[in-house]
Amino acid sequence: MKISIVIPVYNSRDCLLPLHDAVQKAFENFSSYELILVNDKSTDDSWNKIVEISALNPHVKGIGLRKNFGQDNAILAGLRASKGEFVVIMDDDLQHDPSDIFKLYNKCLEGFDVCYARFPDKKQKQWKNMGSWANGKLSEKLLDKPREIYLSPFKIIKREVVLEILEFKSSYSYIDATLLTLTSNITQVEVTHHERIHGKGNYNFLKSLFVFVNHMTNYSIYPLRLLTMAGFSTALISFVVAAIYLVQYVFSDKRVEGWISLILLIIFFGGLILMSIGLIGEYIGRIFLSVNNKAQYSIEKIIQQETSSGPAK
Repeated sequence: MKISIVIPVYNSRDCLLPLHDAVQKAFENFSSYELILVNDKSTDDSWNKIVEISALNPHVKGIGLRKNFGQDNAILAGLRASKGEFVVIMDDDLQHDPSDIFKLYNKCLEGFDVCYARFPDKKQKQWKNMGSWANGKLSEKLLDKPREIYLSPFKIIKREVVLEILEFKSSYSYIDATLLTLTSNITQVEVTHHERIHGKGNYNFLKSLFVFVNHMTNYSIYPLRLLTMAGFSTALISFVVAAIYLVQYVFSDKRVEGWISLILLIIFFGGLILMSIGLIGEYIGRIFLSVNNKAQYSIEKIIQQETSSGPAK
């Protein structure tokens, strides 16, 4: 098997058949591939559509998860089921054109471990563009991401790296952060970003923010270091202000009006303390879940058309 295509699916029933047709057209002269559709417990009819598609094409494998585990964990389920020498990860809404897979594939054949797709013009809402920019900048600091690389959801990974990704047992998976941990032999190629063909994206602003914080706290202790720096800074400022007030009290007739300044200081430091406790608790909670081996995902069913040599699964 040369190429495996792993696509997490969530509430994308109307996109799946056009997606399959686009993949089939792109690979009409390339038979050594498989298309793995991982249904992350969609609330629409996505699974039945996957069953329908798998009956049409023996290259298609459908995986149904028992509950919604999140996009990255669904991708892990697909990676573990894949057999290709190279594994493509892409979205289910055809904003990533399957015909561009060979641009990434040919670039990886030059000796790279990972090749990302880079989009000169992204067809998405402006706040998502701003979020992608902010995520990229913070990833440079938190994850040592190369400045020129865009962490696209459309990428291809060499088999050896995929096997190392699967060694990570964290319940809060982030594929891109794991890749940056494993290799620096990364490149990218420019491809066109298309409009979504049906419906709307599954991530609103709050969900995207939650996912970002989840990823940030799982792969870096930098937030804790920022918190430590904030603590030292506020302590220093408090010491300086206290010294100024003490000098005024001893050597001048000025007196500090206490109520407003006192309440403001209590609110400020109280908020800082609660934020610190919450962040530390988040890290402790993740340690607890990791020690207890919380499942990354659970597969309910797998479907693939039988071939002349027998069923693949």
